[in-house]
Amino acid sequence: MMTTSKPDYHIEIDVQQKKPKGEIACGDVFVSDIFREEGRTILVLSDGIGHGIKASVLAQLTATMALKYTRFHTKPEISSRIIMDALPKSNDGKENYATFTIIELETDGHVRIINYDNPTVLIIRNGDSYQPKEYKLEVRGSKNAGKLLRCREFFARKEDRMVFLTDGVVQSGLGNSRYPMGWGSENINQFVLSQVNRMPDISGSRLARKILNQASMNDNFEVKDDATCGVIYFREPRKFMLITGPPFYKIKDYDFVDRVKNFNGKKIICGGTTAEIIARELGLKVEIQHVAKNPAMLPPIASMEGFEMVTEGILTLGKVEEILENYSSESHLEDSPAEKVVKLLLQHDSIEIILGTRINWVHQDPEQPLELELRKIVVKRIIKILTNKFFKHVEIEYL
Repeated sequence: MMTTSKPDYHIEIDVQQKKPKGEIACGDVFVSDIFREEGRTILVLSDGIGHGIKASVLAQLTATMALKYTRFHTKPEISSRIIMDALPKSNDGKENYATFTIIELETDGHVRIINYDNPTVLIIRNGDSYQPKEYKLEVRGSKNAGKLLRCREFFARKEDRMVFLTDGVVQSGLGNSRYPMGWGSENINQFVLSQVNRMPDISGSRLARKILNQASMNDNFEVKDDATCGVIYFREPRKFMLITGPPFYKIKDYDFVDRVKNFNGKKIICGGTTAEIIARELGLKVEIQHVAKNPAMLPPIASMEGFEMVTEGILTLGKVEEILENYSSESHLEDSPAEKVVKLLLQHDSIEIILGTRINWVHQDPEQPLELELRKIVVKRIIKILTNKFFKHVEIEYL
């Protein structure tokens, strides 16, 4: 009997967006969800007609419905008809619509792309374009005659990349002397190949930013239409460990420190007591770094050999949660302790969290905020955000 093993790569997913100057809403909408019980990740990018609030509403409705129907394995040609029938008509009777791209990623490496009127998803393999066989499906319904879904399926390999876009990127530069017909898919493909071949380990987030920045340059640094670029990168996982809180039983301190010591990857400590235990067991020193006050008014970070940084515990983690919750492609991280922690979390894929459960009585004041009372709750929220918003693989171990 033939068995399939889980691929040995991490899937990095990053999406960057720009909207025209003066618009308060982006007419491109990206939604996603992870269904662990089925081993599926579903991504949907929708581009509403026009731009601004109207386009955003159309795209949000389309993307949300596409995600829902894909989740329940509805045939694409049927779900597309339902979506198109649901979109409101204009006052003049003209049809409103939103284009969409649906990407399904399964844990065995199988990828399915369903595209309706969005630019073709670029696939890069071994430094060159990869073209899986395409098949077409007709959208059901008499009102949808001639409307086609373009579909492709393949099995991803380590170091493959996928780039999905909206028209705002492809049509950037339209009408100027260099790109009178717009930047175009072929030029974008060559741009992506040049970046990947020049920097073989370029991250998905950096590649997405480069593509979007070039599209902005094509339009004299002010995009004329909503522009979205997403990159999926199947790569070697980058491992990271976050340690917070001492183990429940003091007798476990040695085993706890041995577990941390033998971890093969970057690691940080969030918590003074935790750092003291590790320093004591390993014969190391914790040295406070005296730096300028940070806007969040968090205690300063410290350094210890073998660790990226040492921070205060619950206050820092609470701020980390807040930053991650509000983070977007337009966010800029500074150098406060919490922002440094966030940078490290976002730079890594496979994250292990060691959560010690010994009670720190300093934080058991009923007048203190919930985040200060219950470290477990804060860490669980961080894990949820890292998993669902940033597609990180996170494991937690309670000690």
